[in-house]
Amino acid sequence: MRTALAQFPDAKVGLQLVPQVRESAQMAGIVAQAAASGSVIVHTLVRPDLRRELIERAREWRVPEVDLIGTLLDRLADDLGQAPLGRPGLYREQLRTYFDRIAAIEYTLAHDDGAHPGEWCEADVVLVGVSRVGKTPLSIYLAVLGWKVANLPLVSEIAPPHQLYELDPGRVIGLTIGLPQLIEHREWRRRRLGMPPGARYTDPGALSDELEQADRLFRQHGFAVVDVTNRPIESIANEVIALVERWRNANGARRAPASAA
Repeated sequence: MRTALAQFPDAKVGLQLVPQVRESAQMAGIVAQAAASGSVIVHTLVRPDLRRELIERAREWRVPEVDLIGTLLDRLADDLGQAPLGRPGLYREQLRTYFDRIAAIEYTLAHDDGAHPGEWCEADVVLVGVSRVGKTPLSIYLAVLGWKVANLPLVSEIAPPHQLYELDPGRVIGLTIGLPQLIEHREWRRRRLGMPPGARYTDPGALSDELEQADRLFRQHGFAVVDVTNRPIESIANEVIALVERWRNANGARRAPASAA
């Protein structure tokens, strides 16, 4: 309607919106108000029963009405060979899902690599593990699915932030990996960074100690552990989601609220 009225800049037309029309009882009041004010009813009712009732009542009251959605739905039904659902609000739900996913991605990117631990309470899940265990790609994959994820690399010489231990352990997932694969990942990273061979970063003994320390931390604080060794990211993500959902169901917990835009 605003698009149409913009074509008549000199006309002074009042526009009243009546949202959330869900019940038959609302129709009489809407039509009566339009009749009293000499208005035209322009409607986008997707429920066929409500649409028919509005059209019939408008005809009885001799109120002009314009159906913006019914003809389009009928045409699409013929072309697509399927009936429309007739459920109000579906487009808004799709938009909300889309924006929730964008918010999850933005949150996850901002809380990569241990950043902003004071905001971890907003995360759906916090991934913890040694360097090169695959926390960041898994975080991004989960974020695309709509999960707000923070991740923390475990470093032998640095204690984790205290905020980690203030979280409910059901929202913290420890990631572990087989030593040979971790060595392979670290070697690839060493070459990319131009580090000299034999550095502690890739030393098998040091890496074994890192994995043992991480496993000990997971056990001490009751964090669930997911082994990522030789597994596709989809499989790992499914296990993480299943673990967090199981904790939620057991504790009646909800997803963390989406951040404000």
